[in-house]
This record gives sequence, structure tokens and C-alpha cells, in this order.
Amino acid sequence: MEIAKWMKHPVRSVKPLDSIWHAREVMAEHRINQLPVLANGRLVGVVSDRDLRDAFPSVLAEPTPHPTPDPKQVMVESVMTRNVFTLTAHDSVTAAAILMRRERIGALPIVDGARLVGILARSDLLKALISLESAATGKAPAG
Repeated sequence: MEIAKWMKHPVRSVKPLDSIWHAREVMAEHRINQLPVLANGRLVGVVSDRDLRDAFPSVLAEPTPHPTPDPKQVMVESVMTRNVFTLTAHDSVTAAAILMRRERIGALPIVDGARLVGILARSDLLKALISLESAATGKAPAG
């Protein structure tokens, strides 16, 4: 089963010089956990909710003599993952699941050459699994 059927598109994304504040707002608004980072239309990284959580100051942190950086001044490029695993729309959902499990990642950008064409998240894999089970049993999925 090809990824093309299950990936999300168009994809929400940010730019390297967008603030981490902006990235967090996009994630919250669209209820997503990963954002591809595009520069001139090319995929240059991914920023995850974990990257942002680690970058944002915590209200529970001990006070320090050093000022805490303003999240509106910290750029996405300073916290994003640069070495991104990708697949194509013609790769299999199984290959995606294996890669995501092995690398412990929550989503994969889907590319056509250097162009981002979609994203496949864990929730998309679960939808594919439910669909396969439903087809195999002939029963409509519950819930």
C-alpha cells in the first residue's frame, strides 16, 4: 500500500528564520506535532513539538543570572533537526512504519525530488492499519 493514499497534503510548514513562537502557534492551531522547515521551497529540516518544548523557558526552571531568550527572537533554524529522513509517495506504508519505529520519529516528510509533497504521521499509519483490518475482516471499524 503506497504512502500517497495516506499522507496529508498540502503540508503546513515554517521557514528557518521564523520564530519558535510562530512555529508553536502553527502547531497548536492545526493540532500537529511536526513541521517541515522549507527554505526557497526545499526541505531543510523538521521542527517537532519536543524541539520547541526543550527550547521554551519553563515556569518551573530555577532562576538564573542569565536572561532567558525571548521565544519570539529564537529562530526555528536554531532548534530544528537538519538531517531529515524522507520517503516518496510511492514508497510503502510498511517501509514508513519500519523507518519511523527504528528512528523513533513521529512523522516523515514525503518528497518528490527536492519538493515536499506531503507528510505521513503516526496517526496516518494507524488509519491505514484500521483500514487494512476492516478490509480483511469485512467489518466496519468501530468508533
